[in-house]
Amino acid sequence: MNQARTRAFVALGANIGNPAAQLAGALDALDAAGVLVAVSGVYRSAPIGPEQPEFLNLVAELAISEGPYELLARCQALETAAQRVRRERWGPRTLDVDVLLFGDVQMRDPELAIPHPRLRERRFVLDPLAELAPELVTLGELAAVADQDCERIGSVELLRRLAAGSTAADQD
Repeated sequence: MNQARTRAFVALGANIGNPAAQLAGALDALDAAGVLVAVSGVYRSAPIGPEQPEFLNLVAELAISEGPYELLARCQALETAAQRVRRERWGPRTLDVDVLLFGDVQMRDPELAIPHPRLRERRFVLDPLAELAPELVTLGELAAVADQDCERIGSVELLRRLAAGSTAADQD
């Protein structure tokens, strides 16, 4: 008998180490776990907070048979595997994986807030989320963040080429 699965979305970002390889590795782990459904394009965005390198960002759609706290633990395990160190709020990171949405769940506690509290304030989250689930993002929300420095640079295939060290200037 098939266990019911919940539609969930996570945001992934990285800006130090080898961001493309770290994002690709996280996607591979999600795929190997059998939860990855779809992946947005790859976006380049300016950092929020202290001066640091630009980020690569994307959103992944998942089908989850576990609960929201188990998904949070999965996200934290991906960050640990990428050797993420938390030194300062909004600081540079090898990998950041945030739970954005988990079905229709709405919750706020010190450990986990769903929907993500800044989901509607970040273009680097809204643009890729709109690619995967346009019904979840309004034109007004997109317009409200249009001034933020963020651009789609290619597909997940570009991410894999960057992760492999390709120096090809072509972007898809």
